[in-house]
Amino acid sequence: MLREIIEIDEELCAGCANCVPNCHQGALQIIDGKARLISELMCEGIGVCVGHCPTGAMARSFSGAAPAGNPGSTVPAASELRQWPVQLHLLNPAARYFQGADVLLAADCTAFAMGGFHQKLLKGKTVAIACPKLDQGKDAYIEKLTQMIDDAGINTLTVAMMQVPCCGGLLQIAQAAVAQAQRPIPIKKLIVSLEGETIDEGWVM
Repeated sequence: MLREIIEIDEELCAGCANCVPNCHQGALQIIDGKARLISELMCEGIGVCVGHCPTGAMARSFSGAAPAGNPGSTVPAASELRQWPVQLHLLNPAARYFQGADVLLAADCTAFAMGGFHQKLLKGKTVAIACPKLDQGKDAYIEKLTQMIDDAGINTLTVAMMQVPCCGGLLQIAQAAVAQAQRPIPIKKLIVSLEGETIDEGWVM
């Protein structure tokens, strides 16, 4: 079985050591002024360290999805995930995969409700997931999205939410970030029913 491990771009690494205490497996050290993976066996590939890298040197991006199966076949549909991690608290706005990207900000439950989530929503986008009801640190979410808009120069922001009242907070977070940013970008809203159908979709900004 193949194991996923963190890869470090030495050219981007500034040697700040922010990643070291955030690797709970002790797999990282600063050697010769650069972060080094000292043991592949110790690295679990979880990616907690990635969100603490200010330069995006530890951002893991994928080359692309595998070919999808034919409609109606028993072959699983291909994953359209292009990066790791995906949780907004762990994401680094400086990561290369945010540069000029179309970003999908999805409520945690949407991928479970919508059967074709990867093909309908995720394809061609960089993703961030969050729960506006259960997650702590909404101000940090606004700040990260603002940095994605101003510093990474993202193109668009699609907010996918469930048809439950608490999910509306995700759109409010996105709108607050756009209002705070120095450059305007369009926001698209998409509401998913409990049965997994798209019941409302359109540009709101």
